[in-house]
Amino acid sequence: MIEENVKNLLKELEGGNAFGEKVTLVAATKTRTAEEIQRAIDAGISDVGENKVQEFREKHGKFSGAREHFIGHLQLNKVKYLVGKVALIQSVDRMELAGEISRRAVSLNISQDILIEINIGCEESKSGFLYEEGLEAFFKIKKMAGIVPVGFMAMLPLAEDEKLLHGLAEKMRILFETARKEDTHVRHLSMGMSGDWRLCLGHGATMIRLGTAIFGKR
Repeated sequence: MIEENVKNLLKELEGGNAFGEKVTLVAATKTRTAEEIQRAIDAGISDVGENKVQEFREKHGKFSGAREHFIGHLQLNKVKYLVGKVALIQSVDRMELAGEISRRAVSLNISQDILIEINIGCEESKSGFLYEEGLEAFFKIKKMAGIVPVGFMAMLPLAEDEKLLHGLAEKMRILFETARKEDTHVRHLSMGMSGDWRLCLGHGATMIRLGTAIFGKR
């Protein structure tokens, strides 16, 4: 089933997003075994994303052939386990976290790519910069040593209101394009999960994070 799901998804993504840009499919691997992850990679997945540092540490090195991302909420004291080991930290949701990643990267003499997480629905249950703070956060983080903001990440609210969701996704694309005009490093708009990824592609997401659509229900 995993192999068939990956094949079908990659085929659908061949045409890119609404702007004809290449879309990266990130397999969200929360609670999945290293064996399941390897099956997805062998079927064509190039990027995998873990939600919890503990799970990342348990699985790291037990599969091969894909770039690893961190896509969950990150505590300051866990930064040391990720910097230099993941290709992309997608969930930088506060300046304090950006500062800690910067310090760690500088101490290792490396550069760490990150995405700035935006709380696009202004939801109390979610972390992230408010939309209005997004550009300012981008410029501040851009000045930090050892950390490279290469785009933005967002989760749309679980809402029935299609008009609202289309509007929020469109706002994220505007933020992404504004930052991209200022900095050639900006290349990722990570937006879209198993329930709303097609809507997000319609508004120019360049990266989607799918778990259930690849691995089936937990």
